[in-house]
Amino acid sequence: MQTSVHSEIGQLEGVIIHTPGSEVENMTPANAERALYSDILNLSIASTEYAQFEGVLKKVSKVYQVKELLADILSIEDVKEKLLKEICMTEYIDSCQQMLETDAKKLAKMLIEGVVLEKNNLTNYLSNERFLLRPLHNLFFTRDSAMAMNDNMLIGKMANPVRERESLIMEAIYKYHPGIESHVLNPAKPEANIMVNRKSMVEGGDVQIARDDIFVIGTGVRTSTQGIDFIIENIKKQKKEKQHIIVQELPETPESFIHLDMVFTFLNTDECMVYPPVIFGMSRFKTIHIEIENGEVSRIEEMPNLPKALKKLGMDLKPISCGGNSDEWIQEREQWHSGANFLAFAPGKIIGYQRNVHTIEELNKNGYEVIAATDIISGKIAVDDYKKCVITIAGSELARGGGGARCMSQPFRRAAVN
Repeated sequence: MQTSVHSEIGQLEGVIIHTPGSEVENMTPANAERALYSDILNLSIASTEYAQFEGVLKKVSKVYQVKELLADILSIEDVKEKLLKEICMTEYIDSCQQMLETDAKKLAKMLIEGVVLEKNNLTNYLSNERFLLRPLHNLFFTRDSAMAMNDNMLIGKMANPVRERESLIMEAIYKYHPGIESHVLNPAKPEANIMVNRKSMVEGGDVQIARDDIFVIGTGVRTSTQGIDFIIENIKKQKKEKQHIIVQELPETPESFIHLDMVFTFLNTDECMVYPPVIFGMSRFKTIHIEIENGEVSRIEEMPNLPKALKKLGMDLKPISCGGNSDEWIQEREQWHSGANFLAFAPGKIIGYQRNVHTIEELNKNGYEVIAATDIISGKIAVDDYKKCVITIAGSELARGGGGARCMSQPFRRAAVN
């Protein structure tokens, strides 16, 4: 299957996910912040909720699991050796010999769930670390480690070292898996003729494809301006026709604003979900329009807000408010639990958390039929019977991890949209 994503809303045809496992529980309140969590999750409840999300995706798309794809490429001996060497160098592990001798399926599990540190010498005995190879606590948020941009896969240059292995794994999958064909771009390993600032950071939660010639990118604590400059340089090199990047500045606090998709997501050809205080607020952060043509930045200017910048380019989107329009406190509460974070699996057909009742009610007022995930999974209701719908998944525990349906998915193939 060839990677091809030219919009945020095209019919989903290929998506990579990761069902959370023991790596989610292998943290304590003491190291949760280092793991980028504000709380620790109950895996049994999170797993039950995630099963709804996965069950819906399997009804509407071809679904791939990171662990299975990783095991596939680890069965290729030279790929296994190369990936392990890179991981050990990145994480300052002296010897990978034991892992090299491990079979592919078991090794895939180890690379995700971690390797316990043996207290077999003085250094290890005195170490406060529990793991030689730390668990990938954030892997079920697959959105950030790689993102499709038209026919390319851009590998995430993560803001935090605790997530670097995620990017290494996804790069190896897109490069070496026999079932996926892709052209990979990596800000950490640029081509010789593209210089990259060491401050470059890009995460998938900040990158959205409005149209095949328009990218909407957030800049804040996880994606730097230097990371966006890397994208600009690649567009200048690859495209002669006119391309547009709309950059949205994001607040640094609270942590619920870490990515653009926590305050803005595309829902349909003519609708988007917004968190009004950030997108339209009086003390609003800057929205910048960058135009690229014939290998040069031909224009760069500030715009009033994100929807107006898109309208100027021919995309007139009606904003639907996260938390509804009646109370800013409700908006704030629901945004905290990913109330603006929707995954579109087709135009006007989206997935989100049922806990954000005011946001779901606002969608319903705008013509979205509200459908429980369990009714889709059981076959009681078919999404094809509706022009517009929002499928609600349980999220009392998952939302505490700091992300929603878009965060938990990595689409790499979508059908074209008119």
